[in-house]
Amino acid sequence: MPWFPDFVNAVELARSQTRTAGRADPVGRYFSALIKGDVHALEAVWPGEVVVYDPRAGEVRGHRPLRRFILANQAWLAERHTRIETVASTCAGGRAVVELLAHLDDDGRELAWPVAVVAESPDDRSVVFRTYCSQWPVDGRRHLRPPILRSGPVGAGEVIGRYQAALEAGDVDALVATFATDGYFREPFGPHDTHRGPDELRAFFTRRFGAGGGIGLEHCAVTDDGVRYALEYNCVRWGDRDLAPQAGIAIYERDPDGLLAAARVYDDVEPPAG
Repeated sequence: MPWFPDFVNAVELARSQTRTAGRADPVGRYFSALIKGDVHALEAVWPGEVVVYDPRAGEVRGHRPLRRFILANQAWLAERHTRIETVASTCAGGRAVVELLAHLDDDGRELAWPVAVVAESPDDRSVVFRTYCSQWPVDGRRHLRPPILRSGPVGAGEVIGRYQAALEAGDVDALVATFATDGYFREPFGPHDTHRGPDELRAFFTRRFGAGGGIGLEHCAVTDDGVRYALEYNCVRWGDRDLAPQAGIAIYERDPDGLLAAARVYDDVEPPAG
């Protein structure tokens, strides 16, 4: 009998390989689709449902809204000659968190914009992307970000637990003590808003808690690979002021001695006036 190529199995094998490669780097595939304007690159890997929670667009669900979102972002990123730099990644428990710096052309001046993206797959055919950032660097405004996740019990032992307790209480000395000698805290606005070492950290946290009291966070989800601990949260209180719950994420990086080498925050929470 004459030999004919098995096109059906070959196509299915190609699809399987595409899905495997995409699931190995979901955030990379997501940003590649945004930059190229190619929604099919996402749908080929996740033929079920692709859901996006974006600070600017809100919740994007369904093929047609996803296509509009991808094309609009491609145009916005291309207009600003955007270049993406990966800062760090944390993967555990079926969830991937990738920290990025988006380098944008801001009227001839390069702007480094910190962005964190969480990718989580409820099954092999679907994916949810949650993006966290401050919009202040790109439009000079803070935007209220409603909660994405519900609060729930999460583990926060060792240095992370001490940090969270000190943050809740507004205890500056206890917060500084959780950092290594060269440890730093980076605000959501960019690398220039970094506070490194005990003196800078103490001055920064003292300003943050100048009105008395700490910052209240509802803990929602944790991705912990043993080195980096990514906490998705809702901020609900600053000092003695209750806030409208606002979504954010913080990544805490441990050093070999079990102290904090870094804390990087991605949210748009505005301190109460005064």
